[in-house]
Amino acid sequence: MTGSLAIAGLGPGGAALVTPEVSAALAEATDVLGYAPYVARVAVRAGLTLHPSDNREELQRAEQGLRLAAEGRRAVIVSSGDPGVFAMAAAVFEMLEAVPRWQELSIRVLPGVTAMLAAAARVGAPLGHDFCAINLSDNLKPWSLIEKRLRLAAEADFAIALYNPRSASRPEGFGRALDLLREAVGGERIVIFAHAVTTPKERIETVLLHDARVEMADMATLVIIGNSATRRVGRFVYAPRRAS
Repeated sequence: MTGSLAIAGLGPGGAALVTPEVSAALAEATDVLGYAPYVARVAVRAGLTLHPSDNREELQRAEQGLRLAAEGRRAVIVSSGDPGVFAMAAAVFEMLEAVPRWQELSIRVLPGVTAMLAAAARVGAPLGHDFCAINLSDNLKPWSLIEKRLRLAAEADFAIALYNPRSASRPEGFGRALDLLREAVGGERIVIFAHAVTTPKERIETVLLHDARVEMADMATLVIIGNSATRRVGRFVYAPRRAS
């Protein structure tokens, strides 16, 4: 098989955070596949075919990318942030497991700057100690599992990065998450709302948990819940590296 497939992270939104490795893969690609808003970030040029699709077509997109590579094309599947963090890399390997004949293809995962790292850098170092990331979307897992993981993360005193906090189709979930966290840790934890970080629409809000409101988040927002030691220093927020 002479084709190849790269699964590439475009970073959180700003062009400066797209890695040179990803830029080189896009420059050599014959086909770029991905969720439509992410594909729209790729410049149109001669010899390149763009394949935008819906955000719930991950396995179909993975299959198409692998098939194009098997046909000798240089395909790139793009994700925002990092492709291995709640994104397309896992879907590709799931499809690869289902279709063993594609396992001999040239496949690369090209890392990107994920939203929690870009958001953390904007405010200081809120992930300076142990932390976890939880996806609040219940499209692929039950809400009961999300609640369990939130409770356990709060009990373990992790800083928590929340991805996909609130969409139009499930506006109530983020409110339930905030209520659960207030019950578990009280209302004094620092909460960071990083909206569209590194883009012209960037907006950063830092509040205490008892002042956090559902409408402060949407699908373009990354939310960081501080741990018990998280503190402010001037305009910055950080988690001390020494365990409390």
